[in-house]
Amino acid sequence: MVMIELQSYGSLGCLEDERAGLMKLKDAFHNPAWSTALPSWGGGEERDCCKWEKVVCDNATKRVSQLSLSQARYFGNRWFLDASLFLPFQELQSLSLADDALAGFKGVLNLSKLEVLDLRSNSFTEIPSLDVMQSLRSLNLGGNDLNNSHRFKELTNLTKLEMLHLGDNGLMEIPSSIWALTSLKALSLRNNGLNGLLPLRGLCKLVNLQELDLSNNGFEGNLPSCLMNFTSLRLLELSQNRFEGAIPSTLFPILKSLEYVSLAHNFFEGSFSFSSLANNSNLEVFELVSDNNGLKVETENPPWTPLFQLKVFRLSNCKLNDKTRVLPSFLLNQFQLREIDLSQNSISGTVPMWLVANNTRLEFPNLANNSLKGTLTLHLNSTHLDMLWFDVSSNYIQGELPPLIGYTFPNLITLNMSSNLFQGSIPPSLGDLRVLDILDLSNNNFSGQLPEHLVTGCVSLGILKLSNNSLQGQFLPSKSNLTKLSALFLDSNVFSGEIPLGIMNCSELWLLDLSDNLFSGKIPDWIGDLPLVSLALSKNALEGPIPSGFCKSNELSFLDLSWNNLSGGVPSCVNLSSLRFLHLQGNEFSGPLPSFLSSLLASSLVTFDVRDNKLSGKIPGWINSFSNLRVLLLGGNSFEGPIPFQLCDLRNISMIDLSSNELSGSIPSCLHGIKVGNETAFDDTFGTEIYGGYMFMPLLSYSYENQISVDQAVRVPISISDIEEEVEFITKSRSETYKGNVLYFMSGIDLSWNKLTGPIPFEIGYLSDIHALNLSHNHLTGPIPESFSNLKQIESLDLCHNSLSGQIPPKLVELNYLSVFTVAYNNLSGRTPDRKAQFATFDEHSYEGNSLLCGVPLERRCINNEDMSPPPQPSYAVQDDTFKIAFLSTFWPTYAVAFVGIIVILYYYPYHKHLIWM
Repeated sequence: MVMIELQSYGSLGCLEDERAGLMKLKDAFHNPAWSTALPSWGGGEERDCCKWEKVVCDNATKRVSQLSLSQARYFGNRWFLDASLFLPFQELQSLSLADDALAGFKGVLNLSKLEVLDLRSNSFTEIPSLDVMQSLRSLNLGGNDLNNSHRFKELTNLTKLEMLHLGDNGLMEIPSSIWALTSLKALSLRNNGLNGLLPLRGLCKLVNLQELDLSNNGFEGNLPSCLMNFTSLRLLELSQNRFEGAIPSTLFPILKSLEYVSLAHNFFEGSFSFSSLANNSNLEVFELVSDNNGLKVETENPPWTPLFQLKVFRLSNCKLNDKTRVLPSFLLNQFQLREIDLSQNSISGTVPMWLVANNTRLEFPNLANNSLKGTLTLHLNSTHLDMLWFDVSSNYIQGELPPLIGYTFPNLITLNMSSNLFQGSIPPSLGDLRVLDILDLSNNNFSGQLPEHLVTGCVSLGILKLSNNSLQGQFLPSKSNLTKLSALFLDSNVFSGEIPLGIMNCSELWLLDLSDNLFSGKIPDWIGDLPLVSLALSKNALEGPIPSGFCKSNELSFLDLSWNNLSGGVPSCVNLSSLRFLHLQGNEFSGPLPSFLSSLLASSLVTFDVRDNKLSGKIPGWINSFSNLRVLLLGGNSFEGPIPFQLCDLRNISMIDLSSNELSGSIPSCLHGIKVGNETAFDDTFGTEIYGGYMFMPLLSYSYENQISVDQAVRVPISISDIEEEVEFITKSRSETYKGNVLYFMSGIDLSWNKLTGPIPFEIGYLSDIHALNLSHNHLTGPIPESFSNLKQIESLDLCHNSLSGQIPPKLVELNYLSVFTVAYNNLSGRTPDRKAQFATFDEHSYEGNSLLCGVPLERRCINNEDMSPPPQPSYAVQDDTFKIAFLSTFWPTYAVAFVGIIVILYYYPYHKHLIWM
């Protein structure tokens, strides 16, 4: 009776024991924190488990043969799955548990007929036991954490294994057991911590390989010659390593089955000719991107017609024909390209728009950073619906943009034409690009007003960069439709009027740069309603106070209001705890620095620039609350009183400008303890990027029968903050601007044009990494410290217009980087330093105004070896002590004798007086 029921049920669908087993699996995958896993299993009227999602049964036996449980429990904490739950499925041939947050199994998977096991993208730290799975042909363990696994030796038992994926595991060395798997057809070790030379003795045994992926590691040395023995190779992925030397000219003619080749981002040298690919008829993807620009690529081959039709071709940062710098000639015969990257090759000639015309399905052409000239010409009545990304930035293309560019590429997502010589007006047809996300027309010569259709039609626009043009007029009408705008760059144009009200509609705006225009009026109060992280309004004609609307701007990281006519103060309600860069230079702010700034700005502040205002009072001691401060610029105000010793608590400071104030007193000797110039590595201190990196846009996916999958995605560089932190600092007798990474190397102290007195502390000479020191135009006295010879990195030293005396320390000639030096107009004497090294370049202007100085380059010559061996500088402390000792040793005896004499006189005086008047 039981047998009859089983047979009957079996004719209707899956076996009951397997159905029950699947329901137990469903319970195991259930995550209470999320919706029910595998909802179709057991639900509704469908009892045949062979028809459930993620289940495949054998047509004849109705036994479960495949289970695809990937992402069945994608969210949640790591967990262990009971291996015994798979015991009912003894005919199982394929099991996928990818992306299930698994940390491992409880017990052993006893699936002797299993051929495909996919455990990728989990959290396994140990390979599951493989002893009973000797039928495995495909094992995918990629994206786990198997660096310390002890079971790699069990791989040797998998004699039938054809595909092994160990990528993304943090492996520090290749498991030697792999080399025994001579049946392997596909091997992936991509994106691990592997480096050094390839173990050729093992690798060269795998002659049956069809797919080899070693990308994103640190392998070094030449390409192994035994690659030419892998005659069945279809995929060769070696990108993102440190391979060097020449690419063997015989490699590709031998490997005729190649479909996918990537040698990108290595350090190859020598020469390469595309003619070596002539017989690779199956080739679809070829990448050759140099990381050292050391590879010479021959493009002007004798005429030849390739047998292949590429879909992806990337050739970047290479040396193309030293003389002609032309495109590879075989591209004339390519008609199926989906992506072509020819950036950073210094290619000359006109813009090769024939590439667009010949390849009607082209999606991603990249011609950036070349030397292309001429105009951009589009074929009339041609529409390229597949074009998603078009980049011709950083060339020399001139003329006007084609008026119908929006019609020709209606589905563009990214359009980058920055840093060219385009001129004229921006065509209104750009407003037809309804899905455009990034538009960059910066650094050109565009003029006129922005077309209204652009700001009303580009409803998907996220990044708009129009910097450094000659655009004018009002920018955003109130009916603009840029509601998804994240970053807006309008800097360095001629826009005028008040800040446009239309910006208020950009409710997702993170970055706004309106600097260097002609905007006037007050900063609108509604600007605080925007979720701004970076705001630059410098170099306009804005006036009035900082609005109280800033009290809502809690996320601001970068604020530049410099060089306007702003006045008043900072509203006390403002919360600037996230602010890292504050620039208020060149305004009309007055009065003392308000004490509440110490709590508002807190420790996140990196740059504090309030130069050239009308600030007064003392520099407050709470300045030391800016514990991460690197740049402090207070020059050009009316601060008075002493330099506070709390300044020495700013241990991370690299630039200090207190010049042109009314500061008095001495220079604090504790300044030697600050970090000026002592940067040893880059960090994120001066980073201003709000959101940046690369957007990976899917292009093609290559999935081979052996299950190594290589996705071809285009890396679209995106950055919604190209506002670099920029600091002006006077060094080498002129104002210099330092941007971005240069700030990590620049350091200096400027205390000039004050009323400082006393000697220069010899401890200042301990600032051995400082680049610029300006103490000029003060009332400093005493000698130049001998310790200044320790300023080994100094480039500019200005001590002029003080009252310094004594000799110039001879050892200053050891300062090999010194390019500006002046001690003019002091009271120095003796011989000028020897005319050698950098001091051979300084003329008389460096020494003038010191009447007692002699020697070249001054006209006054030293007579009779004048001051050749100057007397040692007196030790004032010792002299003072000697005087005190001598004074005390004579004072008390003298005092005692005088005291006794006075007493005697007073005693006898009345008696003598009486005798006289008698």
